[in-house]
Amino acid sequence: MKDGYPHEMRAADYDDWATETIFKNGEQYHGLNGDILVWNPVTKRRHELTSMGIRVTKQTLKLQLKMSDQEDFLSLPYHRAIINDRIPLSIGGGIGQARTFMYLLRTAHLGEVTVSIWPKVLKDICAKKNIHLLE
Repeated sequence: MKDGYPHEMRAADYDDWATETIFKNGEQYHGLNGDILVWNPVTKRRHELTSMGIRVTKQTLKLQLKMSDQEDFLSLPYHRAIINDRIPLSIGGGIGQARTFMYLLRTAHLGEVTVSIWPKVLKDICAKKNIHLLE
């Protein structure tokens, strides 16, 4: 996003959303992420169809974990491997099939197109909103 914050907070250790990139119309843009986002008329929120990002470097990993108050993750094996140059950095991408189905079928929850085991509290919330989860 142009403000330098991710569209979801789940990826501080995955996609690079903090690196300064370009100036456009006098505004600084951030991130090396190419996710395809669309408007979901059901949830009235942005909806991610793809994950197409430049992965974090050890510098962006540290910065983004600090920005998201997750610096304790730096002690985990995956994060240590990035910091210590033990795994290769990559560019990744893929189309989320379930998210595409959600968009095409106009559903509100991933559980309407994906079979899984859902916590009771989530099932109760969805039932109140007339969302039918697949199990």
